[in-house]
Amino acid sequence: MSLTKSIKRLMAKLLAMGMVLTAGLMVNAGALAQSAWPNRPVKLVVPYPAGGATDAVARLLAKKFSDSLGQSFIVENRAGANGSLGAASVASATPDGNTLLFSSTGPLSLNKLLYRSTNFNPATDFTPIILLADVPLVLAVHPSVPVKNMNELMTYLKANPGKVSYSSSGVGSMGHLSALLMQRTADISMLHVAYKGGAAAMADLLSGVVNTSFDLLPPYLPHVATGKVRALAVLGKQRSPLLPDVPTLIESGINISATGWFGLVGPKGLPTDVVFKLNKLANDFLASAEGKAQLSNFSMVPIGGKPEDLSKFVNSELDKWAPVVAPIAAEVMQ
Repeated sequence: MSLTKSIKRLMAKLLAMGMVLTAGLMVNAGALAQSAWPNRPVKLVVPYPAGGATDAVARLLAKKFSDSLGQSFIVENRAGANGSLGAASVASATPDGNTLLFSSTGPLSLNKLLYRSTNFNPATDFTPIILLADVPLVLAVHPSVPVKNMNELMTYLKANPGKVSYSSSGVGSMGHLSALLMQRTADISMLHVAYKGGAAAMADLLSGVVNTSFDLLPPYLPHVATGKVRALAVLGKQRSPLLPDVPTLIESGINISATGWFGLVGPKGLPTDVVFKLNKLANDFLASAEGKAQLSNFSMVPIGGKPEDLSKFVNSELDKWAPVVAPIAAEVMQ
């Protein structure tokens, strides 16, 4: 073989090796680019309208993520079907970390028990990230209702069966279920007016369109302080530090407790590194003085923990509420 042919063959081999090396570098570069999450704005879906408690906490968390990761986390309010529409949109999203769900109790547990079909299973169709916090519900009344405590309210309700209206953030919401349970427990009757979110439910209580409301406590705090609404009871097992003079339903002789809670999840198959980043940042937020203060302003109790803690909690909530929902399922939209 001539020297010229040998050189040509050597050059061909080197060229081939160079192409393979270049391809390998391109693959590695692609992998690195993919791992450098978030490399574009992230959508944080809240399955309720703006202005409610879930929306308020989601915006706190979005700011924390944006500040820490140097990328925008944009809250998108997508309401409907007691939160199921927004939750379903995340369950069917590409699991690349660019679409997340921040939700309260309904879409992540109760809706599965209340509706024949939600197009998703909260126990299997999401990747759990963190259980953030919980918060009590409040029973509030418009000042035009001539009662100042639970005993007076019970007397008034029994004297006006089916005439006193109450708002909730939606059919099958924690407020709605809690009100139904109270009616059954106390043998009273009230008129339910359902809304597509807590903000609208509260607005109509403030204007006197409805007489009372069962909903998450935080948005009502400033209106209780100004006397625009009257808080008669909180539905947690303990009094709220922000309303120390307002008794629990249990103290008032009605053995019912209920809290809302907030969880962050992604679509099924979310990358482990994305879950780890978000879980760590959220836990850091909950442990910080700033995070504790901000949640305390909303009368919320931080929880935190590992992703699997949220998964276990969701399953425990389904087990807890299943026997409660069963006897009242006929009263809830199916």
